[in-house]
Amino acid sequence: FVYAVISSDLRRDKNGNYTLIGDAEGNELGYFDKPLPCFGFGIGWFCLLFGFIFPLLWYYATILYFRNYYQKDPRERTGLAANAIAALICTIAVLITILIIFV
Repeated sequence: FVYAVISSDLRRDKNGNYTLIGDAEGNELGYFDKPLPCFGFGIGWFCLLFGFIFPLLWYYATILYFRNYYQKDPRERTGLAANAIAALICTIAVLITILIIFV
């Protein structure tokens, strides 16, 4: 007897042959096919761009970075890290400006 195991990753074509439509062992291949939120930029890059208008977005994205938000989607990590750097530079610039004005 021959038993055929048909996975949900297999599709039967017109000739009756089965074709693999996804990787059976790495089932997360289709996970990254979804576009990122915020017009495809991702939250990190979106906050970085609009942070030049509203700098508190840099701090919001930095909090997301330190709370490991990128665990949900690793593609977000670089944008969130860029926000952490921008927030650091902004904080240093504000501190230096305050020192110059009040000292």
